[in-house]
Formats: sequence, structure tokens, C-alpha cells
Amino acid sequence: MSKTTPATLALRKLGCAFKLHTYVYDSNVDNKIGLQAAEALGVEPKRMLKTLMAEVDGKPVCVIVPSDREVSMKKLAAAFDGKAANMMRPADAERLTGYHVGGISPFGQKRRVPVAIEQAALSHLTVFVNGGQRGLQIEIDPNDAALAAGAVADELTA
Repeated sequence: MSKTTPATLALRKLGCAFKLHTYVYDSNVDNKIGLQAAEALGVEPKRMLKTLMAEVDGKPVCVIVPSDREVSMKKLAAAFDGKAANMMRPADAERLTGYHVGGISPFGQKRRVPVAIEQAALSHLTVFVNGGQRGLQIEIDPNDAALAAGAVADELTA
């Protein structure tokens, strides 16, 4: 597994401190990839953040929330001053970000889009965010992650 991805390159370019962690990715896990990563690395699920691609009023956005929580579409729309939000189709997310589902990182995406991070995630010393490859996680200060992603912090989960 390569430990150099567009995500790690973007963080290095910004001078962000981070650590890389790898685990064996299980493609049969479906929508619980973050929970699988948390278990594999022995990390609390609330510190393992999942990166999701969505649309607010038809425009693409990226949302970062703890792996054990679900995004509130109403709160997500409000975070971007929109009326309605919905999850992006996986094929559209891959085309937009340049990453494969299960490896989407908020850093170094092919096309930059607005980003929101769950406010509660900023209270941890470090969090884990996808490194741009299935089975690769970046451990980083959540405030550095928010800055690097250009994220707004808001309450995003139900």
C-alpha cells in the first residue's frame, strides 16, 4: 500500500503534522467502513471520522462526522445555508473526488468543494480521517484537519 496519496501530499504541503495508520480493509462491510477502521485500529468510533459526499440544493459538499453517528440532512443543509441535502451517488462522489468509496479523504480532492465537520469532533486531541486510500487513516489534530479542509464546524448529526 502506498502511503503517499493526494491527501497526504496536501497535508505535507500545508505543513500539518499527522501520523499514518494502516489496516486491512474489508470490502464486504458496506456502509460501516468507519466502524470497521475504528475496530481494526483500536480507536473509539467517535474519534474515527467518516468522509461523506453529499449535495446541498444540488451543489456538491463534503461532510466529516464521527463514524458512529448519522448525518442529519436538515442540519447539513442548514450548515451551508441551503434548503435540502441528500447523499451523493457513489459513482458521482468518486468522479468528483478522484478517490474510491471507502477511501475518500477530505484532503486533496480532485475538485475542491465546501466542507463541514461535526463540531463535537473538534474536542478530541486527535482524530482519524481517511487518507485517500482504502485501509489508510490519517491521525491528526481535529482543528488542523478542519483548517486543512477549509471546513466550517457545525452540529451535523442527528
